[in-house]
Amino acid sequence: MAEFGYTLMCEQTPARQLVDFAARSEQAGFDYAVISDHYFPWLEEMGHSPYAWSVLGAAAQATERLPLMTYVTCPLMRYHPAVVAQKAATMAVLSEGRFSLGLGAGENLNEHVVGEGWPSADVRHRMLREAVRIIRELLGGGYVTFQGEFYDVDSAKLYDLPDDPVPIGIAASGDASARLAAEYGDVLVVNEPMPDVVRSFQNDGGSGKPVYGQLAIAYDTDAEAAKERAHRLWRWSAVGGWKVMAELPGPVNFRAAAGTVRPDDVAGSVPCGSDVDAVVEAVRAYLEAGHTHVALVQIGADQQEPFFQWAEKELLPALRRL
Repeated sequence: MAEFGYTLMCEQTPARQLVDFAARSEQAGFDYAVISDHYFPWLEEMGHSPYAWSVLGAAAQATERLPLMTYVTCPLMRYHPAVVAQKAATMAVLSEGRFSLGLGAGENLNEHVVGEGWPSADVRHRMLREAVRIIRELLGGGYVTFQGEFYDVDSAKLYDLPDDPVPIGIAASGDASARLAAEYGDVLVVNEPMPDVVRSFQNDGGSGKPVYGQLAIAYDTDAEAAKERAHRLWRWSAVGGWKVMAELPGPVNFRAAAGTVRPDDVAGSVPCGSDVDAVVEAVRAYLEAGHTHVALVQIGADQQEPFFQWAEKELLPALRRL
């Protein structure tokens, strides 16, 4: 049976509210929660971007059963892989085994802040492969010394490890990244319904492993208000796919790139309003593409409580019938 998650969206929410939303999503009956790991919001209008790992530690204490996952962390530049491994192990201990580490090749938006430039996509994939190897070795216990093309590790060892291994998810958007996920990951992360990517992952060794996706919605009893909010805060998502989105360096660039995006363009991929069937049909596309997990994003930090009430009473029961 598919599982349905809630997205702690750092780019639109203050840190303390994110912790409250984690607890509220557990109360509402969501199966798990994922959290974005950004330095910048996509657009200035979104207005926030707290440090995800501090929020995760607090969320682990504010919840009891809710599995938590980064969606996703880039271990290439802003964080060294050895530090990511330590953070993941600590989170797994704090949450008593409820943490999974989602990894990806990142976006210029967040990684340029350390001033090392932004590598090409093929270089980033080689960097990710190395980073995942380091993280896996460190999470396995023992001392790790590593000299690679991109990273060095000198006699590193993690002293606080969970009882069970931390599951690692790897984000993919094409065949090359799907093969990497199949080789090194326990979970495939693919944001949109991409049956070809899922099939490649399964054929290369990922058969039977979970597949996570994410769907943005704008719940509101006023459908026009929902469409306006979705356009104002989510138009960045319509600028041309990840090959474009990974390259733009700042919110001002996303604003410029989304200058011609209309409200109807956003509403074409973001269910807006209170129609449960519209969300169910959008989720159905993920399940038919091979996803086992779908995390929902409610657009607008000030609209989360109405969304939780609706999700608990109407949406989650309908999705579970699906």
